[in-house]
Amino acid sequence: MMQKAIENLSQARLLVVKVGSSLVTAEGRGIDQQALAQWAAQIAQLNKRGVQVIFVSSGAIAEGIKRLGWPRRPKALNELQAAAAVGQMGIAQAYENAFAPHGINTAQILLTHEDLSNRTRYLNARSTLRTLLAHGIVPIINENDTVTTDEIKLGDNDTLGALVTNLVEADALVILTDQQGLYDSDPRKNPDAQFIEEIAADHPELETMAGGAGSAVGTGGMYTKVVAAKRAALGGAATLIASGHEPNLLQRLSQGERIGTWLTPARSRISARKQWMMGHLQLSGSVIIDNGAVIALSQKHSSLLPIGCVAVNGQFHRGAVISVLNQTGQEVARGLVNYSSEEIEKILRLPSHQIEAKLGYVAEEEILHRDNLVIRSAFRTPA
Repeated sequence: MMQKAIENLSQARLLVVKVGSSLVTAEGRGIDQQALAQWAAQIAQLNKRGVQVIFVSSGAIAEGIKRLGWPRRPKALNELQAAAAVGQMGIAQAYENAFAPHGINTAQILLTHEDLSNRTRYLNARSTLRTLLAHGIVPIINENDTVTTDEIKLGDNDTLGALVTNLVEADALVILTDQQGLYDSDPRKNPDAQFIEEIAADHPELETMAGGAGSAVGTGGMYTKVVAAKRAALGGAATLIASGHEPNLLQRLSQGERIGTWLTPARSRISARKQWMMGHLQLSGSVIIDNGAVIALSQKHSSLLPIGCVAVNGQFHRGAVISVLNQTGQEVARGLVNYSSEEIEKILRLPSHQIEAKLGYVAEEEILHRDNLVIRSAFRTPA
C-alpha cells in the first residue's frame, strides 16, 4: 500500500539523523561532548512525544586521528582503518555518556554497504533496529570503517544515512552539517548565491547546485548530501539538510518550523522489497533485452521472459539483484533473478516452455517476475 510522504517533520514518527565529522569532533579538535549532550537532550524530548530516532554518526576516523596525535588526515587505507578502530571506541563512549542522564540506552551498530545489499543481512539489520527502537534504545550507526574500503576512499555516511532511512522505512532523513543548507551555487565562492528552502529531490540541477566537498575533517560535502536525498526519496522519504549548530534544532523541526533545506520525494512510499532493490549501490550483473521486452516491462508491467533476453553480463546466482539493460546499455529495470548467469546463458532467446528441455528442470517461467522488478521510471539514482 502506498503511503503519502510527510510535508514537514511535525508529521514524522521515525527519523534518521545523520551528523558529520566536523560537528561530532569540533572540526577535528576532539569529540564535542557538549554538542552530543544537546542532541541527546532533544532526542529524549522527541522520544517522550512518541518520535523514534536513529543516529548515523561520522567522526570515528577524525577522533582516531586526534587520539593518535597525527597532524593531518592520512591517505593510506591501512592508516585510515587504524584511526577508525581507535576513534570508534571514543565515539561509542561519548554517545553513551550523552544519553545516560536521560535514562536512555544506546546501541552501536557498524554497517557496510554489503550488509545492506545482501537480502538476509538486510532483513536481519532491519529486525535488530526495529527491536532496539521498540525497547526505547537509540541506535548509533556508523560505517564499519575498519573493514570496508570503498566508503573510506569516497567518504559517504550521507549515503549510509539514506540507506538506513529506507531500511527502516523512516519518514525522513535529517542531515546535520556545518552549513545552513543548500544554495543554488557555492556561497563561499559566490556572494550572490541564493538559499533554497525547498526543492524536489529529483530536480535536474540539484547536483550541479551542490558542487563538491568542502571540509578537511570529513570526506563529504553538499554533493554527497543531495545524492543521499535522492536515495532517500527512492523510498518516499523526505530529507532535511540543516546546520547542526542551530539551537534546539530537532525539537523546532518536530514542531513544524522550517529550518534548512527541505528536499521532497517525487512519489509515495513503496514496498520495502522494492526500496531495497532500488537502493542497491552495487549490482551482481545484468541481462540485455530486446526492444519488445523493453516495451513489455516498461509499458505493460510484464515479467521478463528468456525469449526477450539477448545477452548476460557478470556472474551471479539465483536470488541476486541484477540490472536489466536495453541494447544501448541504458538501465530499464532491476530485480531479483530466478536463474544464475550460467543458466540464463543457456536459455537466451528461448520460449519459456523450452526451459526444461534445455536445463533439465524449470525453476520459474520468468527470468525476473514482475513482483520482483522495479522499472527504471520508478527510480533515478545518480550516475
